[in-house]
Amino acid sequence: MEKIVKLISQRCNKITPASVEEYCKTDGFKGLKKAFTMKPADIVAEIKKARLLGRGGAAYPAGAKWEHLLEIPEFPKYIVCNADEGEPGTFKDKLLLSQDPLGIIEGMTIAGYVFNSNDAYIYIRGEYAAIQRSFQEAINHATSRGYLGNNILDTGFSFHIHIVTGAGAYVCGENSALLNSIEGKAGRPRIKPPHLAEVGLFSMPTLVNNVESFANIPVIVQLGGEKYLSYGTKDSGGTKLVCLSGHVAKRGVYEVPFGVTLRDIIYDKEIGGGIAQDQKLKFFHLGGQSGPCGIPDQLDTIYCYKALRSVGLSVGSGAVVVMDESVCVVDYLKKVTEFFIHESCGKCTPCREGNWQLYKILCKFQEGLAVEEDFTVIKRLADVMTNASFCGLGQSAAVALTSCLKYFKDEFEAHINKQCPAGHCFIDERGE
Repeated sequence: MEKIVKLISQRCNKITPASVEEYCKTDGFKGLKKAFTMKPADIVAEIKKARLLGRGGAAYPAGAKWEHLLEIPEFPKYIVCNADEGEPGTFKDKLLLSQDPLGIIEGMTIAGYVFNSNDAYIYIRGEYAAIQRSFQEAINHATSRGYLGNNILDTGFSFHIHIVTGAGAYVCGENSALLNSIEGKAGRPRIKPPHLAEVGLFSMPTLVNNVESFANIPVIVQLGGEKYLSYGTKDSGGTKLVCLSGHVAKRGVYEVPFGVTLRDIIYDKEIGGGIAQDQKLKFFHLGGQSGPCGIPDQLDTIYCYKALRSVGLSVGSGAVVVMDESVCVVDYLKKVTEFFIHESCGKCTPCREGNWQLYKILCKFQEGLAVEEDFTVIKRLADVMTNASFCGLGQSAAVALTSCLKYFKDEFEAHINKQCPAGHCFIDERGE
């Protein structure tokens, strides 16, 4: 099978991003034009056939989400695009936002037509200030050419997209926290139920999808759900943008069909190209900081939601951070925990205090002060955080740690004896 299939990234670095003329020459807005000839329920049916799973990390079936919202009678309904890409090691949405904004706009407009929604919001992370300006330019161009705004393509349907900027909070990547932020409230997660499809933005029914999810909608409408599904596996339709970083030879964003293996992604010459400087792979971190870590023995696992889940891994955001043998697992996990301490909103005790306690224990390991009982404490803390934290941040904060304990417990035990296999810890002032 082909290792790279460009369905949603075909225009990236090929056309002027905000140019409607160039976009249309590469099949742009064909999906929207076809959608206007279809019934909303038929569009939702194609999305269900495509087996499109949410590309933001949660992997919720997009078709089921759209169907649920379609059945809700209340109006107005709102469309929201989550472009608050704050997961470390993840930069796929940045590529689409900067290089193919009209593809996202087309996907959001199709969603607006399906749900008879007249207003949409795209929440772009604060660190993407330049992208906010270029995305607004794309909105202006689409509006001036009749593909957005009032009476789109003389259909009588009107749709407006508003840009909202984040302020750097990782937790606002959680959909309900993002909606609170749009409303001008503190970016903290909401209690569910009620679900966002029922009580979302401004307490009205709302569709929230990720940038990559929306970018796939025009492709699905244009190709048909079954054709789109054929590019992936029977459980994971289409393609996925993966973000390669760390000790890999060719860092970057690649669009791969579901069905390739992790080995293909990291070692294939078209994609990762192997480990940088011909070093040996030690482990990899999938799906962002909140995802699990994997080891070389798992490289032949098929990259799809079901196969990865069966071996304790996950697709998540699409991040693949590669580490060679120079990396100390304890030191790496300490940095991961520092990130969650910084980004926790502090609302719930399990997350707020649990991350601090894990950090203290990891410091003990790094300083050679840990004892065997600390393994029991880590397990207890991880269980409480996973089961009692209010939102996904706290629930997944210990995932990387627990997965590494499974595969690298001997490295933790070596630290108890003041030995670091990577040669990173316990270096005296002379560097020896």
